[in-house]
Amino acid sequence: MFDPIQVRQDFPMLRQGKTMQGHPLVYLDNASTTFKPDCVIEAMNRYYMDETSNSHRGDYDLCYNADRRIESARHAVAEFLGAEDKEIVFTAGTTESINLVAYGYGLKFLKPGDEILLSVAEHASNMMPWFRIAELTGARIAYIPLEDGKITVEGLRKSLNEKTKIVAIAYVGNVLGYVAPVKEMAKIIHESGALFLVDGAQAVPHLAIDAKDLDCDFLAFSGHKMCGPTGIGVLYGKYENLCKMDPFLTGGGMNVKFSKDATSVCLPPPMKYEAGTLNIAGIYGLEAAVKYLASIGMDNIRAHEESLKRYAIEELKKTNMVTIYNEDAPSGIVTFNIHGVFAQDAATLLNSKGIACRSGQHCAKVLPEELGTVATVRASFYLYTTKGEIDALVEAVKKGGDFLDAYF
Repeated sequence: MFDPIQVRQDFPMLRQGKTMQGHPLVYLDNASTTFKPDCVIEAMNRYYMDETSNSHRGDYDLCYNADRRIESARHAVAEFLGAEDKEIVFTAGTTESINLVAYGYGLKFLKPGDEILLSVAEHASNMMPWFRIAELTGARIAYIPLEDGKITVEGLRKSLNEKTKIVAIAYVGNVLGYVAPVKEMAKIIHESGALFLVDGAQAVPHLAIDAKDLDCDFLAFSGHKMCGPTGIGVLYGKYENLCKMDPFLTGGGMNVKFSKDATSVCLPPPMKYEAGTLNIAGIYGLEAAVKYLASIGMDNIRAHEESLKRYAIEELKKTNMVTIYNEDAPSGIVTFNIHGVFAQDAATLLNSKGIACRSGQHCAKVLPEELGTVATVRASFYLYTTKGEIDALVEAVKKGGDFLDAYF
């Protein structure tokens, strides 16, 4: 294990005594984005201050060094995922990664009557691209039923049929935080002849991932949710699938040649999908982030978050003031409502005490129907979250309840 108090010293946002509304900042919105450690900021600054050049565009030392750093980062990410370098495509984030598969594979291969299988718990980034592809191809959208908020193997089996061509689900839900049985699902999906895309935005920052062992066809995630920069993400894809797809974006850097007769030849993956100037500083930062997380240990991070989750549930339940929607989820996400308080009002109340939580529908706008509520408050933890911050959350909930009792 590790000491979160010591870890906090690596993060400028946490060690500088930052306040919000006159209170010490308690940041519990890590499912949305995470703070960045010194090593990530320094890596990005190194590019801007000492190594600035474009990639794959010049025959001089600065460009050569940038090229080497990009491939070093690709290798670091591949190693982090148990993948091969050629299976790692740099994108702007999870959203672009999923769109790349939707348009590059789905638009190319789906036809009328084919089925795209999702769940109602999916984030907009793993729903809306497929809605559009269904509209363009004549395919239809279907859903795996949830059992107490969870995706189950049994639910998957019942939902698959001969028309199912693509299954796209989140490894860890961004609202309820349940962990899908991805490895078991992959086996069943492949037996049916369909492809499997995993939205890893909430999984890769928190779990030890072995993409080869999971056997998913695609895995998408973002750097900013795992101590890395914004504007950088990854699509992992089995190489044979990356070879079959069409590029989502075309332009400089992804082609071998093109001619005035409107023909072109693409580079092999992953460069085939990296048109234009990459977010080079972001790639530098992402490499630093994955190495930072690896140095702490993903199993250690998961154990820390699970411990905090249990503690938070115990303490919130003692208040008798909240409804908790995901008590048995193993991830570091607690989704709740304060009795008699609309979620956004609750988040505003927490903000007045210096506590940053997310409220609303969390970009999963179909799920509230399943939960029977319009909106929820979400507190999400990470490696630098402490029990003291959980105590601050619980105390704020108590004071909010006391205020409402006195007012009404």
